[in-house]
Amino acid sequence: MKLAFFDSYRLGLIVDDSIVDISSLISGFPYANPNDAMIHLIERFDEYKDALQKAQRLGQRISLSGVRLRAPLPKPGNIVCMAVNYMEDGTLAEPPLINAFHKASSCVIGPGDTLVLPDIPAIVFEAEAELAIIIGRRADKVAAADWRDYVFGYTNFMDGSARGMKPEKNSFFQAKSRNTFAPMGPWIVTADEIADPQNLDIAMNLNGQPRQRFNTNDMAHSIAKSIEWLSHIHPLEPGDIIATGTNHRGLGAIQDGDVLELSVEGLGTLSVNVKDDLRRTWSNETRLQRQTQGLNALSPQLTGKYAASQ
Repeated sequence: MKLAFFDSYRLGLIVDDSIVDISSLISGFPYANPNDAMIHLIERFDEYKDALQKAQRLGQRISLSGVRLRAPLPKPGNIVCMAVNYMEDGTLAEPPLINAFHKASSCVIGPGDTLVLPDIPAIVFEAEAELAIIIGRRADKVAAADWRDYVFGYTNFMDGSARGMKPEKNSFFQAKSRNTFAPMGPWIVTADEIADPQNLDIAMNLNGQPRQRFNTNDMAHSIAKSIEWLSHIHPLEPGDIIATGTNHRGLGAIQDGDVLELSVEGLGTLSVNVKDDLRRTWSNETRLQRQTQGLNALSPQLTGKYAASQ
């Protein structure tokens, strides 16, 4: 199944090119914000499954073209991002050490929303294409072999990043947890619909042109290992998100007016806009293209505020 929020954060079930309103089916839980409804559904999915299947067959369909889709988890408890978790198309001699970081849940935006570049002296801004895992039940010290028992589903995720912030060894939080830097959606696809999440094609386009192209089979540390490692650091709760990392070779600058489209195989397409009130500019080469030319992988700012200081 494909679960979504739409319009005024009503719960919906995606059926082909339509959505069925299932808000009235989900009840009996304390409601503080829209996120609570999706968490409740995730936690008690087996109880609602028959009713959802009936709604899938018989529910009144609303054309997706007539609604506004929202982030399917607008304020998750945890967003945990795996760091440097790809072998970069096999170009790395050995897997990097396993590592991760937290991204603030207030960074989340949804399909059709706008990723805003802040007024900070970053060398360049990038958006990383990633497969995200949605946790289905409390995961505490999980064995790698049991990882599937804890996964509810999957969604597209972009990891917004401000590169080159100072000081160099103390900039990760300010680079990753900026407002709007966690686009996700357009919906959650339940785990039963994805046979092998460790073999999915990922594509990111910028203004309709190819940027990132890679497969999840190039991960340095598998989904199973990531869940095991993370859950031995702290418990993961229903609705928590694990972003599984990216292949950096296709990354490049994002700037005002850009449209980003991310498609993980089987998960639909997440499209977001980019806005920069400062109208700064960068060249459009990818990291790989710049490295092939013998240049620094990060595109320097060409014009606008902060350009002269770089």
